[in-house]
Amino acid sequence: MISAVFLLLAVVLDRLLGEPRRWHPLVGYGYLVRKVEHALYPVTPQDEPVWRMRLRGVLGISLLLLPLTGLACWLARLPWLGQLASVLLLYLAIGAQSLREHAQAVLDALRAGDLPLARYKVSMIVSRNTSELDETAVARATIESVLENGSDAIFAAVFWFLLLGAPGVVLYRAANTLDAMWGYRNERFLHFGWAAARFDDVLNLIPARLSALTYILLGHTRQGWQCWRAQAPSWYSPNAGPVMAAGAGALGVLLGGAASYHGKLKQRPTLGLQRPPVAEDIARAIALVQRSLWLWVVLALLAGLLNWSLTHA
Repeated sequence: MISAVFLLLAVVLDRLLGEPRRWHPLVGYGYLVRKVEHALYPVTPQDEPVWRMRLRGVLGISLLLLPLTGLACWLARLPWLGQLASVLLLYLAIGAQSLREHAQAVLDALRAGDLPLARYKVSMIVSRNTSELDETAVARATIESVLENGSDAIFAAVFWFLLLGAPGVVLYRAANTLDAMWGYRNERFLHFGWAAARFDDVLNLIPARLSALTYILLGHTRQGWQCWRAQAPSWYSPNAGPVMAAGAGALGVLLGGAASYHGKLKQRPTLGLQRPPVAEDIARAIALVQRSLWLWVVLALLAGLLNWSLTHA
């Protein structure tokens, strides 16, 4: 029951305060990640065999994850302070309000007819090239980011908090951030970042599918389920596939397709049904993720109340 109450408090804090504008712990963590990368990455990577590059990556994620998770374990055990730390750590991890604000900024620009501003705003939440996107492509990129980050940045963090408490959410958020920095399939990180990418895949395996299930329950259920089953296996990410396909079907829009990343055109499968997205579909995607979050909160509270009733009967 206490974990569910902490979840409610963290979600309320996030809604009222949003993401910290200064001194966010993840900024400091990103600085630490770069330092560890600089220390472990070989001067002549072309001379390193694959197994040794991967071993360097394993050492890197061990150095970056184990001490922080251990610190969270210690904090969570402290009387009173541990409870406060648990709420604050979850609040810092979920970022639901930040995701909403970024997507809303794109929507506001499109509503105002300012396509250059919309392109700039969406460039802050996606890694693809946005300078030549039309209104449909901007809406598509924004919705994809909302759906995928809803799973990665919100629901996975909540899942690991409910399962393991503060250590779980710290482990997950640190690993997810590490994947965002090292998990690229390019020349530099293909092998060095292999362990970070695979560990993040493991941590997201169950949360991604729970997120997809939530999307289809709160959207167009039948077509969301159809898209999940038929289209998710074709997506290049085993966890993003179910989330994106189910979300696209639940919203009744077409996502995926060709997109330019770092100057190279990537042909992605088409996900969803019916029609290309328009600006107002961004608002529907935001609402879907917000409803999904509150459903998770309510279900956690009900489960906690039921468990409390059974143990005190």
